[in-house]
Amino acid sequence: MSVNEAIQELINHALSAGLIEKEDQIYARNQILALLELEEFPEAIEADLQNEVHELLDFLTSYAAGKGLIEDLFDEKEILSSKIMSCFVARPSVINQAFYQKYQDSPETATRYFYQLSQNSQYIQMHRIRKNIEYKAPTEYGDLDITINLSKPEKDPKAIAREKAAPKKSGYPKCLLCIENEGYEGRIGHPARSSHRMIRVYLQGQNWYLQYSPYIYYNEHCIVLCEQHTDMKISPDTFSRLLSFVKQFPHYFLGSNADLPIVGGSILSHDHYQGGHYEFAMAKAEDDWTFTMKNYPDIHCSVVKWPMSVIRLRSKNPDELTEASADILAEWRGYSDPTAGILAESEGNPHNTITPIARFSNGHFEMDLVLRNNRTSEEHPLGIFHPHADVHHIKKENIGLIEVMGLAVLPARLREELEEVRKFVLDEENDIKAYHQPWAESIKKIYENQLSSETAEGIIRTEVGRKFLRVLEDAGVYKRNEEGKLAFKRFIQQFA
Repeated sequence: MSVNEAIQELINHALSAGLIEKEDQIYARNQILALLELEEFPEAIEADLQNEVHELLDFLTSYAAGKGLIEDLFDEKEILSSKIMSCFVARPSVINQAFYQKYQDSPETATRYFYQLSQNSQYIQMHRIRKNIEYKAPTEYGDLDITINLSKPEKDPKAIAREKAAPKKSGYPKCLLCIENEGYEGRIGHPARSSHRMIRVYLQGQNWYLQYSPYIYYNEHCIVLCEQHTDMKISPDTFSRLLSFVKQFPHYFLGSNADLPIVGGSILSHDHYQGGHYEFAMAKAEDDWTFTMKNYPDIHCSVVKWPMSVIRLRSKNPDELTEASADILAEWRGYSDPTAGILAESEGNPHNTITPIARFSNGHFEMDLVLRNNRTSEEHPLGIFHPHADVHHIKKENIGLIEVMGLAVLPARLREELEEVRKFVLDEENDIKAYHQPWAESIKKIYENQLSSETAEGIIRTEVGRKFLRVLEDAGVYKRNEEGKLAFKRFIQQFA
């Protein structure tokens, strides 16, 4: 394949995907020729769609590196790839206009258009995401989603060294979520965003921006971010915005990570939410028991049957739901119950906050309020209500919004490590990590009559699911036993 054939095939892909029209071909070609410092293009070039877009981009960026146009570094190739794809992507104003024209048909039509655009532009790189290992693990709470994250490529050691040696960063954009990332070229250590576009969304009198996560973990995994670079804060305005969004996009849920370290699980320096068109196990979970809030008798209130501590409010009135959620948040912020290990603060540091999730379901607005506490202790220095040491070999990272709802995002190291566990339980030669060995021994004991080359992988996946369930149980402030239920009821009596 020649460089000109690669360019033409890429143009043909853009035509096929509807990124450009036939009238745009020469313009797009000339933009790419300029990026590659090419001055000619033969008239009679034909190219069938034999290669995937990412393969063509790899070919063109390798060509550029070979010609000395860029350095042969992952980040520089990403920057050039994004610039090339930006030749096919319309300006933000055009895309927003198209989005809201499609919104007149239905919100689903609009988001489907933007989601497909984000994939066709290679902003969402599906060829990398397909590398993830994904499966469901059955539990008493429903099927938990398990993902071993293999989609984020490892940093090139040369790029790491260059990043360290680079002059002090300008601070533009201030973070990965700032609106200034839209169309930003990128640099070593900051991702390329030339082909990145955002949808303007109006929430409670403010401009917010809808984009998709470049490394999606579920269908239409979106991020809704604040126009201003302001710290994440759970407040009554949070509940109001979440409900405003799902009113505009009733097929999506939208939630926020908590706003304190340890339980935050995400970037706390820029206020943002995550949502999407997906139903997690927590959303399907049934009511465990119900209660009535004295100031809001028309709201259906329940504690959800879930390993973490979740209050679910249902109402047709989003304003009333906002007020009720705000009352529970205010009560929880200042609530202490030392017998249950709950302290609102210590040495002036607040500990209590909430992970909220909003959705529209069966004609009602729903707000799930997941109670969080970020206390630490000598026994649990990473967090009392955080994965405990005996599950760190599987999951040690913070439990954020996505995990709360029942999707485990597990580290890439587990792909190789679990293969060694499989060999170990089958008594094959292996290089198992010491921190997996006690767990692997227990698997051999439990399944001693069931283990075989055909069953081992499935058994290990099931046991990983059980470990993730343990992670969620550790993160629950009220345990699902009689003592925990009584303590939960003591809190609810504050407003019931």
